[in-house]
Amino acid sequence: MTPQHSSTHARTDTGPSTDPEAGVRAGPAAGSRPDGGRRPGATYRLQLRPEFPFAAAGAVVPYLASLGVTHLHLSPVLEAVPGSAHGYDVVDHTRVREELGGEAGLRALSATARRHGLGLVLDIVPNHMAVPSPLRLNGPLWEVLRAGPGSPYARWFDIDWPAGGGQVLLPVLPGPLADCAPHVRDGVLVCGGREFPLREGTAGLPMPELLARQWYRPAWWREARTALNYRRFFTIAELIGVRMEDPEVFAATHGKVLELVRDGVAEGLRIDHVDGLADPGGYLRRLRREVGGECWVVVEKILAEQERLPSSWAGSVAGTTGYDALRRLDGLFTDPQGARELARSYAESTGLPDWEETADACARAVLTVDLAAELATLGRMAGAELLPAVTELLIDYPVYRSYPDDPGPSPEAVRRAESRVAARDLDAVARLLGSDGAFAARFAQTSAALRAKSLEDRAFYRYAPLLSANEVGGEPGRPAVPVEEFHAYCARIERDWPATGTVLSTHDTKRSADVRARIAALSQDPAAMGRPAGADPQLAWVARQTSLGLGPAPDREPRLTEALLKSVREAALRTSWTEPDEAYEEQVGAHVPAEAELPEHLAEAARVTMLGLTLLHLTMPGVPEVYQGCETDCRTLVDPDNRRPVRFPEEALARLSAGAAPAGPAEEKLALTTALLRLRRDRPELFTDYVPLAARGPAADHLVAYGRGVSGGHGGHGGPGEAGEAGEAGGPGLVAVATRLSYRLDRAGGWGPTVLPLPPGDWSPLLGPPGARHRGEVAVAELLRTAPVTLLLRRGTGG
Repeated sequence: MTPQHSSTHARTDTGPSTDPEAGVRAGPAAGSRPDGGRRPGATYRLQLRPEFPFAAAGAVVPYLASLGVTHLHLSPVLEAVPGSAHGYDVVDHTRVREELGGEAGLRALSATARRHGLGLVLDIVPNHMAVPSPLRLNGPLWEVLRAGPGSPYARWFDIDWPAGGGQVLLPVLPGPLADCAPHVRDGVLVCGGREFPLREGTAGLPMPELLARQWYRPAWWREARTALNYRRFFTIAELIGVRMEDPEVFAATHGKVLELVRDGVAEGLRIDHVDGLADPGGYLRRLRREVGGECWVVVEKILAEQERLPSSWAGSVAGTTGYDALRRLDGLFTDPQGARELARSYAESTGLPDWEETADACARAVLTVDLAAELATLGRMAGAELLPAVTELLIDYPVYRSYPDDPGPSPEAVRRAESRVAARDLDAVARLLGSDGAFAARFAQTSAALRAKSLEDRAFYRYAPLLSANEVGGEPGRPAVPVEEFHAYCARIERDWPATGTVLSTHDTKRSADVRARIAALSQDPAAMGRPAGADPQLAWVARQTSLGLGPAPDREPRLTEALLKSVREAALRTSWTEPDEAYEEQVGAHVPAEAELPEHLAEAARVTMLGLTLLHLTMPGVPEVYQGCETDCRTLVDPDNRRPVRFPEEALARLSAGAAPAGPAEEKLALTTALLRLRRDRPELFTDYVPLAARGPAADHLVAYGRGVSGGHGGHGGPGEAGEAGEAGGPGLVAVATRLSYRLDRAGGWGPTVLPLPPGDWSPLLGPPGARHRGEVAVAELLRTAPVTLLLRRGTGG
């Protein structure tokens, strides 16, 4: 970051014009809010950490305001485990994290942002808290361990006391208890380098009796898999589930956040892992009552391909954080024929099964091994005789989870499970789900954890024909999305969830959008992938695609080695996190290919894809989020690589804002991103409604186009069948046009006579040659003569 540009950025905000008639135009006056100060036009995600605290975020506010976003989305700001690089391991809900600058620092950041016309969105973590070291950092948990089920904090946590014989299993020791030399020092139990509270009256007891009298049992971390008796976050025993369905727990854990919202410090909230809650809908309704009607709220909710956000949530949230949009955007730029060829080649090279078989095998393994403790809890609740039916229903569940107002298993899950267990047992489980709220909630929570761990954290690392499709919320078995399906999705989102979030890259994506675009290019020329071979052909496929995706980069080899090591551990084919094969892991780095760059024709295809993704993401229905650094070329791999410190391109933006031409693909992306973000901020009325537009001609399938900002005669939201009806009377105010599958297009001879009928009116490009005008039926080759994407503004609508 280069603060010397701050004052200039704060005042002028010039750059790529949002007016085809003007050279430059000023942005909004400092402090003005074109969105009324509530619903964001676009957000920018900042990853806070001790090395990048509130003060550092404040220093880049002028740059981010100049970029054109309306809100800064902050990673969790409440007190977390010391040194945490992410903040999701909360230890105290009542305090803003001191390592980031404390509450004073957060309020100062909010004031700075407000002076530059920006609001804040906070990421909050209701599902879990840390089991930290030292344990006393989590005050409520420390008190439960000290006082047991009689503690006023016992209601905070999902603990099955009878299952542990009246003790909480604490699997935090580095080895067996006997090897950890338990002893009492300064009034606490010390064991394996950890301190534990002592139950009143037990300090002077002999060690065996002292340990037996505690409300907890310190244990080797390996025991968590089978003996854990508290709900955790996925398979992470260091994160204990919180009972947010209890009104008193909600009040105690949300007081500080609600204060920040009511004081205007925050204008929006992102709810982390809402599927982990016992009653997500009830939680969201309570939260909406507390924050009022104008606070923008979105939930981190992964939706399976046919899954929909519950309609009953519409009054509580604006939508999801956007992984459903990411899947459609990525799929739009994936060649279905090439993806099938890669899948065949992968199967022949590795001998591994197809996607469906891989997903099923991973689900069974994760449920019966990694989540054995959670499955045992369900068995105790349902009865041992129904455990096989519970197991099969969970494995066959087609969506992430059910909800209290729709607790029954889906017909699809029942049909698949009937081949393996008795129908009467499935019926009994279905009745239990409908009559026992506690069982239904725990079944749903386990279902969500199972899908996340078995798909995103196992199968996505094991099945590797085309890694760009293996992204959160993705469908590796069907990676391509037709244009018509994309249009249908956008029309539905605009109708039902117009303020939902949309993303391309996040802190949780396994590969940034730029990396995925480079890998997806292989689907247009599968021969370029070749047949990676070696002692471990599966790893060879992963290594080659990951290397081509990252390309030449700083610290390339250690970054790739770290990513590949994580990949093989998650895949659990030859090694794993809990059962590492050290000899195998030592040779993982040898699989890093020397080749780092895509062939020239695919590098160009990746460039076209990235510009198309940027254009569509920033103009489609919803509220787009730009992940830190992704306004320019940003190639990052899975966590923690994607949380690396960011160099904000302040100097490049200053040059572009002064009228300079982009210098290379990275600045080309920055110029497009800035122009679109500023347009969203300055002209929010253009980003309403949705009208698909259809090209005609031999290359029509390579174009995706739509109109937005509908006014006048065409009052509907549009749909795939309405492409030819756009623009009567008022018509759209903007038209977005992007090229897809450009290398395949070139091989087929280019655009040829393909035309795009524009809605009525005169149209001028947001970027491009000055003075350009288009009207009526336009040759696509001419429309996209200077760039593979364009955004047109209709004359006479303020554009």
